[in-house]
Amino acid sequence: MVVTDVLAAASVHSFGPGRLGAAAGAVLGLIGIVVGVLALARPGSRLGVGSGRRGAVLSLAAGVLGMALGALVVATSDDGIGTGNGRGGAYLALVVGLVAVVLGGLALNRSRRVTA
Repeated sequence: MVVTDVLAAASVHSFGPGRLGAAAGAVLGLIGIVVGVLALARPGSRLGVGSGRRGAVLSLAAGVLGMALGALVVATSDDGIGTGNGRGGAYLALVVGLVAVVLGGLALNRSRRVTA
């Protein structure tokens, strides 16, 4: 009975709130990584969204929001990975968000040195 309940809990085609929150957190983290890399590549540029201080702050914000969504899904999910609650994606969102925060911090530090 327990095996059939777990298998019926989440099908491949259902996209519940846990999976949605984890996916949104992972996407925010990926956006933060892309913007952080762009800000690191062009620290003194004032052109574009992903460059300079604005890109660094955007990368930090996206990373923190992605980590917050991932942490929320981990805290509210009932079962482990593979049950359809989004816990695996939430762990991924935590890691990707952390990478975005680190890249944003490095880019912010570099943009301060370039403008000074």
